[in-house]
Amino acid sequence: GLELPHCVGANSMGPAVTWRSGGPCKMKRVRTVFKPEQLERLEQEFLKQQYMVGTERVDLAATLHLTETQVKVWFQNRRIKWRKQSMEQKAAKLSQFGVIQPATADSTDIKDREEDTVDVEL
Repeated sequence: GLELPHCVGANSMGPAVTWRSGGPCKMKRVRTVFKPEQLERLEQEFLKQQYMVGTERVDLAATLHLTETQVKVWFQNRRIKWRKQSMEQKAAKLSQFGVIQPATADSTDIKDREEDTVDVEL
């Protein structure tokens, strides 16, 4: 495979993180590409529970040969996607009945409020 340079942040105490080449440490992390089998298992787990924490996350990461952080971030991103899809479905239902939707927050606002959001069923 390709050898990529490793850069460690000034205040990082952890192991080196792989970064994209292209000059002296651009600080842009290489995007994780999940294998289809990993995605299938992650989706199965998400259907069971939308929050994966503690030993469950550690065990799943080990099973899938991923880091705990990769699993954590995948679940965070999947919850954002799920909420966005839910909002779109609710908006579609409301528009069928002629109900006007208030202006929706953009995705960065949703990301910032992710853990504070409460879902309400219609």
